[in-house]
Amino acid sequence: MEHSHSEHEMEQEMKKKHDDHDHHHMIADFKRRFWVCLVLTIPIVFLTPHIQHVLGIKDFIAFYGDTYVLFFLSSVVYFYGGYPFFKGMYRELKSRMPGMMTLVAVAITTAYIYSSAVVLGLKGEIFFLELVTLIDIMLLGHWLEMRSVRGASRALEELVKLLPSSAHKIMPDGETMDIHRDQLEVGDLILVKPGEKIPADGQIIQGETSINESMLTGESQPVYKQVGDEVIGGSINGDGSLQVEIMKTGKDSFLSQVINLVEEAQSSQSRTQNLADRFAMYLTLIALTGGFITLVTWMILTGQDLAFSLERAVTVMVTTCPHALGLAIPLVVAVSTALSASNGLLIRNRTSFEKARNIDAIIFDKTGTLTQGEFGVTQVIALDDLNPEEILKYAASLESHSEHPIARGVAAELTDHLPVENFSSIPGKGVEGVILGNEVKIVSSGYLNELGFRLDNTQVDELLSRGKTTVFVIINGQLKGVIALADIIRPESKETVSRFKKMGVKCLMITGDKQEVAEWVSTELGLDQYFAEVLPEEKAKKVKEIQKEGYTVAMTGDGINDAPALAQADVGIAIGAGTDVAVETADIVLVRSNPLDALYIIQLARSTYRKMVENLVWGAGYNIFAIPLAAGVLSAYGIILTPAMGAVLMSVSTIIVAVNSRFLKVEK
Repeated sequence: MEHSHSEHEMEQEMKKKHDDHDHHHMIADFKRRFWVCLVLTIPIVFLTPHIQHVLGIKDFIAFYGDTYVLFFLSSVVYFYGGYPFFKGMYRELKSRMPGMMTLVAVAITTAYIYSSAVVLGLKGEIFFLELVTLIDIMLLGHWLEMRSVRGASRALEELVKLLPSSAHKIMPDGETMDIHRDQLEVGDLILVKPGEKIPADGQIIQGETSINESMLTGESQPVYKQVGDEVIGGSINGDGSLQVEIMKTGKDSFLSQVINLVEEAQSSQSRTQNLADRFAMYLTLIALTGGFITLVTWMILTGQDLAFSLERAVTVMVTTCPHALGLAIPLVVAVSTALSASNGLLIRNRTSFEKARNIDAIIFDKTGTLTQGEFGVTQVIALDDLNPEEILKYAASLESHSEHPIARGVAAELTDHLPVENFSSIPGKGVEGVILGNEVKIVSSGYLNELGFRLDNTQVDELLSRGKTTVFVIINGQLKGVIALADIIRPESKETVSRFKKMGVKCLMITGDKQEVAEWVSTELGLDQYFAEVLPEEKAKKVKEIQKEGYTVAMTGDGINDAPALAQADVGIAIGAGTDVAVETADIVLVRSNPLDALYIIQLARSTYRKMVENLVWGAGYNIFAIPLAAGVLSAYGIILTPAMGAVLMSVSTIIVAVNSRFLKVEK
């Protein structure tokens, strides 16, 4: 059974690597085809009769058989450069959803067949230049677009990296032996030293410690663990040595369950067609219908010969596929990607990024997103003859010798520390030492009770009711003061929530932290709603629930516990300073760890969408103007669109789209 699971995991890994390889291969393929076709286009330009005429170089360049050389070079570009579009047309027609690939394939094939017939004797004009330039620009557009869209997610690899590669297995004779993590089995006894990562889910058999689970569960403060308590693989052991019995390995472990949730949410992510594909579908129908109507009209209703009627029909079909349409979306994507990067945003999923303009609910993780994920002193209460400043001086000096997160929070309050002698740690309970001849202890509330102290203080009760973490300062056996700490709220968080609410966006918070802590943060920031003590698997469910209420949801987080929710949300936004797995699962990454950048995302998404629409209007506007002329509706007045003039209009349209894309700005 285990063997089959290993084979399945190996198959999945091989499939993933294959997908990654395919993605990179496709980008390289489009790039190679573009450059080859672009080089071949240079001689095609100078061999094209109407270009020679316009430039006045026909007498210098023309030579015997030049038409056949033009035909040969154009054929190479058609078959080599056009291959991805033929392949794409097959897929689109097979799925009954004609789009950009079908439109391009129809246009270039029509132009190629007709132009080849002209070379072989049919009366008319050749369209080789229009054919190859259309291929060049479409290859360039797809290359730019694919570079902007992320490759396969590496989220699952980053999850596995959390686990240490080896474990200290305790053998029957009491000796320890280092083995690979994959060799662990349920029932094995392992030793976890201070500061090490726990290699697998298990139960403490011996020892006590504080364990940092913030990257896994969202719990902001280290959790005290003792004999009988369960520990999670990937979490970090604090200052105590543990003996742990392995309870779960492989697919049954906590991390594996998170991996499955990420996979499920990513695979269920809807794929929306982009605007260019929808335009292309309609233009394909217009091209085919328009070309047929033009052919029939000129031949049957006006009595023109086949050569003239075919030329008009082909001109219509080639004109219907404007070069500008191929660049309308990719150019804006490239500009917005560069613009976002310069402003501390990394767009990894363009489709989801485009959805950001419709966001009407945003969910924040608490720890590391709205808060700094670090403890800071919020209040010092003096209970005896010392004042708060003196109590903090003693506490900060003693805690400066400890690596515990709470200790670091206290120690950071002062830079000028008193000398400490005989420092020692009381695992899971506190620290002690001698300062200026005084015995000083800083202990937890649980250990305070063990020491026989009974504290009846309304200020302390209020702090506890608000979810504050408290430590108690004992000097020479007497309780002298209480220090309250809390996860520090980011200074930008309040402004972020306020501005989102002004925009009509509902602001929510999901956290694995305690109810009291969540309520305090929610009140401080003015959130619309919050969910506390939420397990990782429940975060994705909460996102689904809010989506079912009709909201377009953005999720912002930084921990592993946020990964499934980030994948489930319409737009997943990772704080860049968070874990790699959160970053890899998200659609957008905030490099600066500033929640205000989430506002910038929406502003940029709206500006980007508006610019895309403008570009498509320019492209479509060209068609609205050019197609009737190409069909010859004004021929009675001597106005008819020749292939050469069509090429000029295409170029103008393309230049306008390119320039317009460069003017992309963000609404402030």
